[in-house]
Parts: sequence; structure tokens; C-alpha cells
Amino acid sequence: MRAPNRNLLWAKIVVDELARGGLREVCIAPGSRSTPLAIAFAEQPEITVYSHIDERSAAFFALGLALAKERPAALLCSSGTATANFFPAIIEAYHARVPLLVLTADRPHELRASGANQTVDQVKLYGEQVLWSFDAALPESAPSPAVVRSLRTLAARALAIAAGMPRGPVHLNFPFRKPLEPTPVPGDVAEVDDPRPAGIPFTRWLRGRLAPSASQIALLTDALRAAKQPLIVCGPRCPSGDFVEQVAGLARASGTPLIADPLSGLRFGPQVEAAPIIGGYDLGLRAFEGWPSPDLVVQFGAVPASQSLEDYLSAAGAAQWLQVSEDGTWLDPNHRSAIFLHADPALLCAEAARQLEADPPARDAAWLKRWQAMEEAVWSSLVGGGARDFFDGAVVAAAVELLPDPAALFVASSLPVRHLEAFAKPSTKCIRVFANRGASGIDGTISSALGVAAASGLPLTLLTGDLAFYHDMNGLLAIRRCAVPATIVVINNDGGGIFYRLPVSEFDPPFTELFVTPHGLTFEHAAALYGLRYVRADERTAFERAFQQSQRENIATLIEVRTDARHDLAQRTARIADLRSRVLSEINP
Repeated sequence: MRAPNRNLLWAKIVVDELARGGLREVCIAPGSRSTPLAIAFAEQPEITVYSHIDERSAAFFALGLALAKERPAALLCSSGTATANFFPAIIEAYHARVPLLVLTADRPHELRASGANQTVDQVKLYGEQVLWSFDAALPESAPSPAVVRSLRTLAARALAIAAGMPRGPVHLNFPFRKPLEPTPVPGDVAEVDDPRPAGIPFTRWLRGRLAPSASQIALLTDALRAAKQPLIVCGPRCPSGDFVEQVAGLARASGTPLIADPLSGLRFGPQVEAAPIIGGYDLGLRAFEGWPSPDLVVQFGAVPASQSLEDYLSAAGAAQWLQVSEDGTWLDPNHRSAIFLHADPALLCAEAARQLEADPPARDAAWLKRWQAMEEAVWSSLVGGGARDFFDGAVVAAAVELLPDPAALFVASSLPVRHLEAFAKPSTKCIRVFANRGASGIDGTISSALGVAAASGLPLTLLTGDLAFYHDMNGLLAIRRCAVPATIVVINNDGGGIFYRLPVSEFDPPFTELFVTPHGLTFEHAAALYGLRYVRADERTAFERAFQQSQRENIATLIEVRTDARHDLAQRTARIADLRSRVLSEINP
């Protein structure tokens, strides 16, 4: 490996080892101090470089790449405040367990705490919001073999920790002295020997699966056999891969209703036909007061966003609660878990299902039939009333119904994700659903969605509110710079519509000015600025026509739907009342 000076040699060693370890994407924001690493990445054929002007957008784009690929993506910036702009995405990655490799360039040690321009303390900058942080040594003019090996193992360890158990962000800080460019420096070693074949990493990191023990399998199996009214709850951040098939098989073998959050991976796909998937729980539990409580809850993933489900489960104080986790992360904010099963969820479900199929539980089928009746009633009621009006929830339902198969869907936090939970009917279509629901912020939404689009290879639709769109409008530049088309649906209710659902709405002033924060903006000018096709669609027919055209032509399109948050809340309330009056006599717990 050859380089004109110590800095480029240092950077090339690190980038080469990252490529050998499986890194395939990096997002780079421009800057001077990061020049050696930027050049090394640009010259590495195994790694795709995404260039971003804004560091915050770069970080959230990388987050989207890692979400879709389920492997580490890297991001690189210069020193100073550029590093701080990575922080929101790092917080989201830490709480959502998304593997990110954060690379920051830094001033050399003699310039730190000296008053030197663009110098801030970057050592452990991200605190406890990263899994590991390391301040790399300064490049040497004649590095020893041990030093070169330490650079290679540093790269290997960083990737392994980011993709480990649990997954998350890792921060490597690299100080450089000038010259930063590929300028020859007399006396610097120009090359190091590397006898390995191309593509072979210095350290291979091999990780096995945490197989469940016989006692863990027996505990889950016995609990499902003994329960009269069991419930499986699959929330956000459930495992992917074969887990979906195996947990669906467990629900089928045990005759247990499976609550499928739209971010669980269970609400959309072929398993919907083969297992008792329940997606109408949010509206159903609001409509049917006094619904019988479960005596067993088996939880996979995080807690769903639905407040009605949360209230229902919180009231089931006598239920036995089993939490299943592969990486040992506690995801029970109400502290109801009596048993924590730390094991591979897919293997655990597969073996428990096999035993239950051989010896099915003797359970009254009325419990499962009641949930299935609720499911049918919810969606029948919405279809019957859906043509009457077009409100925020109806926009989300229509978009999901019109998505192609397969497709990728990114949904913003706050109201859109809750509308998805309430109004998106389970479907056999293969829809991969993504959202930033680790810390549940609304910043970086557009950039994360476009990162998913770049990585997934699927047609992407972003469902977002106006404030989340406003927060990240500069992220739209990636559509052109990174060649990422998308259909962006902005539900513009002129402010923070979710606050109308909170008790603070009764206190105005200051409610409107300080919480709703109406802005009076429309976004046709943003579409023109970033080269998107713009369509205003405030009624159902116009929306369906615009949405289908965008999917068919695969042209970056911004569809803006003007709505009213108070009207949306009234429509949801009316749907619940209609559901209660139409089927209360049929499903009376």
C-alpha cells in the first residue's frame, strides 16, 4: 500500500480495513481536516460514497442506509461544530440500535485547548450515546508493524461493535497534522507491506446465535399452554429474517392473537394470511370498552405507539409478562416483565411452535375468535365510512393501499406514525416500513427516508407531516446529488396537530402560539427549489391519481395534502363512535 505522506497512508490503512470488514457505504460532508480520509474513501472501489453538504443530513442519510441494509454505514466530517451536527442522528441510532460508524477528523493534540480556530473537544464527544468511542493516535512517519496492526484491528473492532449485541453507533476520532492533501513529504514512509489476498480482513469477527436453552423453551411453551387468554405483542424493532415466519408460526400453533405494530415487520407480508395477525387494535380498543384482559403477554421488540393498547395492557395487572430479547436490551418502560428471556427470538419461537403443534394447548377458541371479530369489524367499518371524508388518517390509509408490491415506506414521527398504526390494514403485500422511533424526533426525517431509498432498491414513499418536512428541507438536495427518487406525501395541517390530542389543548393561550405553532407555509416553492414535481391534492381522487402516477413513473414527486388537525381528530372520534354503534352488539365482552 503506497501513499505520498503519513496522513494518507494512515487513512488508506483504515479505509482498506473497513472495506475488507464489509463496510460498503459512507456519507461524507466537505471539510479540510478530514481530507486524508475523504481521499482514501474516494479511492476505495468497494465503498460507495454519498456526498452531502450538510452534516446533519449526511448523518440521517447514513442512518437510513444502515436501517435498510441492517449493517454499519459510515459518516465522515471535519473538525469543530461539524461534529455536533451528527449528534441528533447518533442519538437516534443509539436508541433504535442502528449500526453507525462515526468518523470525525480532529486537530492534533498540541492545538487542543489552545485557542486554535475550529477546535473543540471531540474526545468522547457523544458521551454515553455511543457504544464505544476511541481517540486514534496521530499518524507516524515510520509506523512500526505493531502500530499498523493496531490501525487494522481498530477498524475491525469498530465495525464489530457497531454490528454487535446490541447494535448501535461507534465513534472514532482521527487527529491529523498538515499537510492534509496528498502532498509528498520527504522522510515519510511511502508504503507498507500487506501480503494478504484482496478482500481478506486482518481480523475476522465471527458471531454465533444465542440459542435458547431447554428451560427457556419449556417456560414459554408451558406458559402458552396454561394461559386461557394469551397475547403476543410485536412492537417496533423486532428482529428481521426468519423471525417473522417463526413468530407467526408460534401464534398459529398456540392459537394466540398477535398484535402487529406496523414497524414490527409482521403487519405486511405473506404471514398475514397464515397467522392470526391483529392490526385494528388501536381503534378497536378505543371502541370496545371493557375488553377482556390477557392472562399472558409475550412481548417482542419495543412497545407500540398506540396509547389505547398501552392503556389496555397497563390495566391487565394480573397478566404474566414475558419479554423476549436477543441482545438483552430492556424494552419495558412500565416495568411489567416478570420473566426476561435472553435468547434468539426466531430459534425460541420455532422450537416452541414445534412442541405446541405436537401437543396443542386445550384452550377455548372464543378468545381468539373475539380478537378476529374485532379485526374484521374495524376494517369493515373504516371501508364503509372511508368514502365520506378525506382526513389525515385517510391519506395514510390510501397511500398504504396504493403502494406497489414490494415497496419501502418511511413514516415520520408524531401524528403520521400513529395514523399508520390506526388506519393501515394488514396486507400480504411485502412492504418494508421504517421510522425514526428510537428517540422519536422529527428531525432528519427526509434524509433518513432517502437513505432507505438508496439502500433498499425499492420504490420509496415518505409519509410526513409539515413540521417534520420543514425541519429537514435541506435533506431534499440528496434526491439530485445522490440520484434517489421518492414519493413524498406531506400532510400539511399547519403546525403540530398532535397537540390537539393532549390536555394542553384546553389552555389557549398559550396553546396555539407555543404548541401548535401555525406557520402558514405551503411547499410548492421547496419542490421547485430542489427539482421535484409538485402536486396539490386535497381530495381523495386527486390524491390517488397523483400517487399512482408518481409510483408508475418513478419521478421524485412532492404531493401536498392540506388538512385540518381538528377535523382529523373529529373524524377519528366519529370512526370510533361509528365502530362502537355498529358492532357493539356483535362483540360484547
